[in-house]
Amino acid sequence: MKTRILIVFVVAALVIAFAYTASTPAAPNKVNASAGPTAAPQPSTATTTAAEPHPEIREAIAALRRAKEHMEHAAHDFGGHKVEAIRATDVAIHQLEDCLKFDRD
Repeated sequence: MKTRILIVFVVAALVIAFAYTASTPAAPNKVNASAGPTAAPQPSTATTTAAEPHPEIREAIAALRRAKEHMEHAAHDFGGHKVEAIRATDVAIHQLEDCLKFDRD
């Protein structure tokens, strides 16, 4: 029963995190307004890098990996939930990696 509660909590936390990042608009790129224009904007070329696809998902994967590492090196067992939390974190990381694989256009 405790493991189910933990899994539900982890999944709910991920859903809330993704819902928040999806609903929050990105900040616009601001150029220093006081400097004034110094050069004409360059046309888009193949050498410019495109925006990274799904940076929030990549950040979530990194955060989950850090949390997993913290749990693995922790001195205590988190009230008996350590092993199941690590397992649930592995599942969440795997699911997010699968999301990125299927997004390739």
